[in-house]
Amino acid sequence: MAVDPSALEGIEFFDMLGEEDRRALSEVVDLVQLEENQTLFRAGEPGESLFLVRSGEIELFIKDTAGQKITLDNAHAGDFFGEIALLDAGARSATATALVPSELIELDRDDLMLLFQKRPESALSMLAAMGRMTRKADELLQKRVSRNVNEEVEEKLTTVQRIADWLAWFSGSMPFLFLHTIWFAVWIVLNVGVVNIPRVSGFDPFPFGLLTMIVSLEAIFLSTFVLISQNRQVEKDKVRGDIEYDVNIKAELEVAHLHEKADHIHEEMLRRFSHLEKLLAQRAEKA
Repeated sequence: MAVDPSALEGIEFFDMLGEEDRRALSEVVDLVQLEENQTLFRAGEPGESLFLVRSGEIELFIKDTAGQKITLDNAHAGDFFGEIALLDAGARSATATALVPSELIELDRDDLMLLFQKRPESALSMLAAMGRMTRKADELLQKRVSRNVNEEVEEKLTTVQRIADWLAWFSGSMPFLFLHTIWFAVWIVLNVGVVNIPRVSGFDPFPFGLLTMIVSLEAIFLSTFVLISQNRQVEKDKVRGDIEYDVNIKAELEVAHLHEKADHIHEEMLRRFSHLEKLLAQRAEKA
């Protein structure tokens, strides 16, 4: 469907074009109208044109190997899409579906070359849009890849939490036990009169009130740090549970996708067997 020259007005892609250039371009481009939920093209189909959104909203999405839908972008009025298949003459990399009734302007390779001749800076606009799409795809990949719970929690650690983790680890180790055993033995020996060292012995006589106070304070601080570490471990377990849930969902979808493939292969085999039976029956009749 041809486009009225006024349909190109108000679109950033054509703003720098003069009236004559806009009229010449309107004679070669096409106007595409889509109903709500109508699919324009699907991933894997050949593509020979890009589309500019004149009105409406177009959803661009793909499906991963597990069959999950991944929305790449929503194109609104003034946005364009489909340029990758046009530039490399390959298949469509995503599926485009109209979320609401929409009007699109379709440009093929010749139309695009004409536009670049009239307005060379439009090529930079296309490259910028492709860069934005690449950045969005990178963000989606970072969010969808199965996460490492240790790395994810480690990134959020504060200095106090790192100290608490180290103290919780050290308080449960053999060096901690040996260190305290030596400390208590030396303290008791110095204060029960077994060894008499001037100005050192007897500073904390039995029942070792100073030692009791120090150990009590140490126990309070150690228990606090251990609780801090345990609370963080609870957070880590929660993240681990979320990751396991995501992995289970992906596995379930992957199994369902494999079932769909198996059913499709089974149907295709039955269709071919039926076709072969008909051919054999026809040959038998002719014979």
